[in-house]
Amino acid sequence: MSPWAGKFIIGLTGNIATGKSVVRKMLEHQGAYGIDADALGHRAIAKDAPGYQPVVETFGKWILGEDEQIDRSKLARVVFSDPSALKQLEAIVHPLVRQAVDVLVRRATQPVIVIEAIKLLEGPLRQACDSIWVTYSPTEIQLARLMTKRGMTEEAARQRIMAQPPQEDKVAVANVVIRNVGTFEDIWRQVVAAWQAHVAPRLQLPAPEVAPVETLPVRGQISIERARPRQAAEIAQFITRVTLGKRSLKAEDVMEAFGEKAFMLVKLDGRIVGLIGWQVENLVARTNDVYFEPQIPLREVMPRLMQEVEAASRDLQCEASLVFLPPDLARQQDVWRGLSYEPRTIKELGVRAWQDAAQETLTGGEIMLFKQLRTDRVLRPV
Repeated sequence: MSPWAGKFIIGLTGNIATGKSVVRKMLEHQGAYGIDADALGHRAIAKDAPGYQPVVETFGKWILGEDEQIDRSKLARVVFSDPSALKQLEAIVHPLVRQAVDVLVRRATQPVIVIEAIKLLEGPLRQACDSIWVTYSPTEIQLARLMTKRGMTEEAARQRIMAQPPQEDKVAVANVVIRNVGTFEDIWRQVVAAWQAHVAPRLQLPAPEVAPVETLPVRGQISIERARPRQAAEIAQFITRVTLGKRSLKAEDVMEAFGEKAFMLVKLDGRIVGLIGWQVENLVARTNDVYFEPQIPLREVMPRLMQEVEAASRDLQCEASLVFLPPDLARQQDVWRGLSYEPRTIKELGVRAWQDAAQETLTGGEIMLFKQLRTDRVLRPV
């Protein structure tokens, strides 16, 4: 029985490269609150977190990098070649992850919680779940994803796949199986159908909020709204047009992006004239798609857009908001100062999880702005 009264808990699992995170994000688009338990495990051993010292004392200082953070690749070489070492690590990390999950679930306002964990079925979190969802992909698709997206050799990818239990074992105990064998549109259809069949009948879910229309000092009526996957083709056409083809996108590209992020649209008389895209991972919000047609007054539009993004991010319990801007938009310092954003370097962020998010997003040439959204961080030092 779940320890969280009033919450419907979806346990989401599946083997490596089967699309767990994509399905979690799609469930978030449906209104669930998503928790990445594996990311919490990484947080638990950061230098500013309670698992750091026990792990260093157990495995030695040689696992530290130059910055004195635990080098996860060094640690992985030890624990994945020695089952007893892996058990020692799990004995340290898993209780901390369970504590963090408990904090996040109890703070969440959403009635549906999805907990993504690769070892969900092997631990006590399984008993807390009302429904078990499993992602499945054939081995050849797993291989292709690991080699393409993670840069693994075929040998290394096969080793990672074969080190995990057979997918069929997880499928056998699932309430819902999402077969990730085709397009993102196909995955989306499966997720929506499963939500309507297994989640919606159990709960009286509130209708999604619609952003009110605002009239701003441009000719016509401007509205701000949260984008939906059905608008993928319209979004692709807008980005292609406003970038003069430098980013030439198709609808399927945007559908793939919906597996990672959300979009807020600015419309002028019903036509898209601006958008921002952001994603929330590991309690950090990252805004790195910012596009506007020249006539749109950013001074009036941006405060409302960021208010919506920050409200959604706070609802997902984000600790920090990072915005990555091209220099021309970053130069409008009065706009960003008015929203309490300030330029930061990766080092100046201080918190390992925030630094990792920034490092993963920066591609070169952007200006990073930072705003702290909450001070009561989970997995802070004890």
